[in-house]
Amino acid sequence: MTPARNPVADGPLAAPELANEARDFRLRMAVIDRETEVALDLTRDRFGRTVHPDAAAAARAHRDKAAVEAYTTHLAPHAEALLDVARLVLDELPPARHLAGWRAVLDGLAASAAEIRRALDRPAAPGSAAERAQHSALWPYLAAWADHSFIATDLADQSGGQHKAPLTDEEERIWTERAQAAQRRGELELTESWYAADGQPITLAHLIEDDDSTLVALRGDPDAPGWQVIGHYAHEYEAGKVLPAPVPPGVLRAGVSRFNRPAQAPEVSLQELIRDVVEGQTAGDASEALLGAVQRGYDAGPMIHLQELLETSSQFASALETVQGRQIAARLSALSRQIEFLTREVEEAAEDLGATVAVLPPHRTPALRARPRPAVDTTPPTPPPRASTTARHR
Repeated sequence: MTPARNPVADGPLAAPELANEARDFRLRMAVIDRETEVALDLTRDRFGRTVHPDAAAAARAHRDKAAVEAYTTHLAPHAEALLDVARLVLDELPPARHLAGWRAVLDGLAASAAEIRRALDRPAAPGSAAERAQHSALWPYLAAWADHSFIATDLADQSGGQHKAPLTDEEERIWTERAQAAQRRGELELTESWYAADGQPITLAHLIEDDDSTLVALRGDPDAPGWQVIGHYAHEYEAGKVLPAPVPPGVLRAGVSRFNRPAQAPEVSLQELIRDVVEGQTAGDASEALLGAVQRGYDAGPMIHLQELLETSSQFASALETVQGRQIAARLSALSRQIEFLTREVEEAAEDLGATVAVLPPHRTPALRARPRPAVDTTPPTPPPRASTTARHR
């Protein structure tokens, strides 16, 4: 196990340096995760089933050890200081819906750091089974820091203070009216959006008037009543210096982890099902491929996954909590219901096809791909003479 750096010798780090250490850890964890996925892919068959369990276990053990070393290098001396800075900044933020969730994340990171510190203080013998077990037990806590420390990082980055929009109330009213008029004409082009620390959405847009474009910043949902222009700028760089800083966006499902994904069920690809039909000779072959596409349950088929994709995307669009998001969510939900109807139709057609008890007729003969070459001592046939034709002129 790589020894941790001595925080006393290194000296206390400023908030930006603490944030950079957490970023370096997340970057290293992303590399470790990618390398592990590549190694695990070599242990699976074409359907995703693990066929070399010993190699898979070795890949995960290597992942666990590398993650411990990354944490020891980048965060072990600084985790508590980073959390302290993040909590101080959090206490100074204006009230918002997301602050309770952020505080819970910081508490969870603190608990994970305590578990990791206890293990690092009592390391097992290098290379032993006990060390592998210790590293495996630490993986969920290391993954928690890789997944969620961006919130602590963002809070540490905000320790320098808050930005304020430069417009007076009267200027804000005038610019808002101009932007609303441009929106009615279809000449307010939205370019970028984020949330500020107070939980309000900020959107950059190009306000076009008489072939002239001005970059403006809007507060609120541009498709709902009540939004306002809070600034106008020459370019994006100027806007970024004075507008409220973006906070990390949310997640669709709170329990999802990039570094602890559930094992995927075996899946037959749509291309393979098409190939089964092309290579089939009986009605049952085509029927079985169609039924594979609409199969439900653990090893669901592609059409079931498509419906799940549409439904999940509908949930995502609705979770945006914007006017357009809700409208798109309704469209995606309707498409999901159409796929469900189509799935039942395909299933019935597949069962009817299988019940025909038929085979392809013999006159549908296969065509040889490799033509036999003529013998060495044979003369190739004389090509037919080319007919002399008069060239046509246009």
